Amino acid sequence: MSVLDRAFDIARSTKARVVLPEGDDPRIAAAGRRLAQEGLAQPVPLAPASGRYLETLLAQRPMRETVAIRLLQRPLMRAAAMVASGDAELMVAGAVAPTKRVIEAASIVIGLAEGIKTPSSFFLMVLPDGRNLIFADCAVNVDPDATQLADIARASKGSAQALLGQSDVAFLSYSTGASGVGASVEKVKEAAKATGFLGPLQGDAALNEAVARQKGAGAGGHANVLIFPNLDAGNIAYKLMVELAGARAYGPILQGFQRPVCDLSRGATVDDIVVSTVLAIAGDRMA
Repeated sequence: MSVLDRAFDIARSTKARVVLPEGDDPRIAAAGRRLAQEGLAQPVPLAPASGRYLETLLAQRPMRETVAIRLLQRPLMRAAAMVASGDAELMVAGAVAPTKRVIEAASIVIGLAEGIKTPSSFFLMVLPDGRNLIFADCAVNVDPDATQLADIARASKGSAQALLGQSDVAFLSYSTGASGVGASVEKVKEAAKATGFLGPLQGDAALNEAVARQKGAGAGGHANVLIFPNLDAGNIAYKLMVELAGARAYGPILQGFQRPVCDLSRGATVDDIVVSTVLAIAGDRMA
């Protein structure tokens, strides 16, 4: 069974409540209807601000009550409060709002998972030969430092474990081991040391066991989680995989939060919204 088939089965069995705060967008409305009709989730309407949501927000992020009341007038903040309060299992947004606003709402109201200080994202890459890979971060962090890169790797390990059943993380670089120098290489080395994951590795050493041995990275060659040193590398790589290798890219899926939050591309189709929602549900249930 493919990872997508498994995710759809999990979604149908859990019927998670999903809040779609951008319901006025026709794509979101159509995706909500499909999720309900196919038994993949239970879309719940965006609730009005309430005293309970105010308490939830203030407990997560202490601030003046007047400021909190103003924040809850924003649909994204209110949707995040619904998730944090248990009135929905996940929030799906980003078809209209920019990614930074979705992350802002999730960070303020839902909060980050234990041990994580950097929200990030991943793409599930499905290759024509049936292989599945996690690419991170390809959508959120422009130039993460070593500490942030370590956070991205830790969150991605959990995402891969949940969706793929196993995780083998590699920090990518233009250098394998001690073969190269430069600020980017040193950053990757520091992140690898902090996490215990392999790196720095060139792409071939991360994926090809024979190349890994040849380059002195004996434990390499088996990665299914690829951590890119910056957004340039990650975004370029996933788009090239789609255009040149016929891979399918699903995401970006946000990670690192206490509860699942799904960010959408503003060019997302109805199919994209449905699949992203299903993957977010499945990742949470399988974690």
